[in-house]
Amino acid sequence: MKTVLKDYFLPSDYVNRFTDITSDYLKSHDKTAVMIDLDNTLVAFDDPDINDEVIEWIETLQEDGIQVLILSNGRKNRVERFCKDSDLKYIHTARKPAMRGFHKGITELGVKKKAVVMIGDQVMTDVLGANRTGIDSILVLPVKEKDAFVTKFNRRMERRIMKWIADEDLLNWRNY
Repeated sequence: MKTVLKDYFLPSDYVNRFTDITSDYLKSHDKTAVMIDLDNTLVAFDDPDINDEVIEWIETLQEDGIQVLILSNGRKNRVERFCKDSDLKYIHTARKPAMRGFHKGITELGVKKKAVVMIGDQVMTDVLGANRTGIDSILVLPVKEKDAFVTKFNRRMERRIMKWIADEDLLNWRNY
């Protein structure tokens, strides 16, 4: 059981916010591409528009040669609206943690698995899908405590998993 939890649910790293992830950090881990979740990772799940902070972070990564792709379980109109004024690649309705969206993202980015990292706020979708696909993951705190209805069940499960991971001293993130 411990191995299963560790293999499937342990992120490669964790940070408080997506802005804590810099080009230098990514390059030091040999990453040239990022797949990032949208809802409650970049903006609140009920915020339809991209904001200046997100634009600046993405532009900084891109200027430093890091590719960025939005990998979201959100519907097409939600993700398209968010990405419409930018030149961002995206995949909507990814059905994470299913591996298909992750593989599609890797292909779209044109990189090898070891060169990409998945960034997201959910263990049950972002981390699990990345681990199953064989790519690294970075877990971030949700930008908003309120979640969509379908996410609430996942959060309860995640709290249990994160408590076990912390108790095993695999990741010391007690306030998750």
